[in-house]
Amino acid sequence: MASSTHRTEWTRTPLIVSFKDNPKFTETYGFAGNSGHVNLEGQLMRSPESTSKTVYVFMHPTSVLHLLPMPTALADAGLDVLCAASRYPRNDTALIFEKVAIDLGKWIAYARDTLGYEKVVLVGWSGGGSLSLFYQAQAENPSVTQTPAGDPVDLTKAGLQPADGVIFIAAHLSRAETLTEWLDPSVRNELDPDDRDPEFDIYSPDCPHQPPYDSEFVARFREAQRARNRRITAWAESELARLQAMDTPEQEKAFVVHRTMCDVRWLDPDIDPSERRPGWTYMGDPRAVNVGPVGLARFTTLRSWLSQWSYDKSNAKGPMNAARIHDTPVLQIENTADEAVPATHNPTIRDALATPDKEYVRLIGATHYYLGQPELLAQCIDAVIDWSRRKGLLA
Repeated sequence: MASSTHRTEWTRTPLIVSFKDNPKFTETYGFAGNSGHVNLEGQLMRSPESTSKTVYVFMHPTSVLHLLPMPTALADAGLDVLCAASRYPRNDTALIFEKVAIDLGKWIAYARDTLGYEKVVLVGWSGGGSLSLFYQAQAENPSVTQTPAGDPVDLTKAGLQPADGVIFIAAHLSRAETLTEWLDPSVRNELDPDDRDPEFDIYSPDCPHQPPYDSEFVARFREAQRARNRRITAWAESELARLQAMDTPEQEKAFVVHRTMCDVRWLDPDIDPSERRPGWTYMGDPRAVNVGPVGLARFTTLRSWLSQWSYDKSNAKGPMNAARIHDTPVLQIENTADEAVPATHNPTIRDALATPDKEYVRLIGATHYYLGQPELLAQCIDAVIDWSRRKGLLA
């Protein structure tokens, strides 16, 4: 068991976790709040002959991960894997991070109390990395009692059980911080994305600044990105206050955030250098993604923006939560050719982690999804197994 060089035959078992929920606003996506209940779906991936008392739990705030290389490779290696979905599967339009933490807590309790696992290892892959840090920080020392919009979501009374270990792999700082580093700062009018400041319109051939960029321009570009995030945040707070003052059933608003894949890193590989492919992102050509329908935060709501995308208001920022984790072993794996995670992000999390029990592994040349890289994926799995055994998390 538990060897990345020997493939274990395993099966998928669909799981459902259902619990009562009485939010101020009823969840509607995927019938998550139907009849006062939240219904979560997941898959347990394990060999029928497994007697393991350890399970590796994956959750992404909005994606479902059971078909991706990392969890399936762990199952191939003979490990029990639980891919757990939040109440927002494949739809982050109205996602509230504080509620996702509650969902993850329900899955961890289910793994222990219903499935009978004695050890639960939380695997934060990609966007699940900051979620794992947020969850573990609140499970160790809960402090959040409401969302950034002021709606009551009390994590101090949610009974969140800490995971026995956390793996942070191919993961960025957080949704809020990553989006801000990718916001197109040339947008001057949120209602008219074609009204742009030519100085920061780096995808235009007429932009006066061309790569390689000097440090002074990069600093102003970054500040303009943060300023745009803050303008949207201020507008969202103002709109929310206006709706609340109206005292009518109209208490939320959806909106579009234009041009959200614009980063000097994509065009200048000397900025935060790594082995990533120049002029490319994990979603393709950044010039196309910048205006396409699948960009980060493209469709959102007032409350969701404040909870998951606001640079200043989100409770789920990675370094902030890493600094609150004191009692948990953490394994951090950096893929050095990751086209989704900037090179500075993993070292930032490593430096912020308060736990003294932390290890850092660099997989040279590994991309975000390990596509066409079976040897590197095997190295990743071997690192996970070795660390788990040394920490007493895997028999």
